Amino acid sequence: MGQKIDVEIVAAPLPEVVPFASEGFVGWLVLIDVLGAIALVGIWYLCFERFNHRKGALALRWVEAGCSNKGTILDRTWKGNCKLQARVSFASHWFENARITVRLLPRPIPVHWLLSVCRKQRETVTFEADLDCAPSFQLEIFRHRWLTHKDSSIADRSRDWSIIRPGPVILTTRTEWTQELTPVVNTLMTSRGHYLLTVRFRSQSPHFAATIPLEAVSDAEAAASFLNVLRELATGASTSHQ
Repeated sequence: MGQKIDVEIVAAPLPEVVPFASEGFVGWLVLIDVLGAIALVGIWYLCFERFNHRKGALALRWVEAGCSNKGTILDRTWKGNCKLQARVSFASHWFENARITVRLLPRPIPVHWLLSVCRKQRETVTFEADLDCAPSFQLEIFRHRWLTHKDSSIADRSRDWSIIRPGPVILTTRTEWTQELTPVVNTLMTSRGHYLLTVRFRSQSPHFAATIPLEAVSDAEAAASFLNVLRELATGASTSHQ
């Protein structure tokens, strides 16, 4: 006889494809990250904007203190978050329509700050004013410094080097050097004109402009020295005009 075998086939259910249960949670995480980044950028902006405002106000305070009661800051206006302008009135009529501009690094915007650091931009104070008599000459002076260090390998091979400290070297585009420029240039070559970065004289308003690094105006004494140099430069321009 044949044997009958019963075979029972049991079908196991396939696992259901369950959708990712935490998709909504990931969306919330992304939203939280975005909001956190925005909050961080906002806090950065507010903190460094306040820092720039305090630094600019302090520079103006030193300048006003350096005037020794002969000059007063009339008003101040922020042009963006890194440029502060103020009008200055002098009792003794040293200058007319005087204005001071403080340029700071754009710290509130991180990308701009990094670019300014990479470009080695400096924080500066610029003084602009009209003189009693418009200069009869056009003059722009840019101060540059080149620093060098003697190579140690050269120093080891030879000890017969003689070091000479040259005076200031003037490179000019003028074909003729006139006497009217001498008083101004002599003032710039003194130690008190040491920190000036640029100086400009022209017949149009403003007649006179000078720029100095912000760190050079670190207290009232330094600000007073800066203003004295400006007065000497203006006097030299007036002398040459006569």
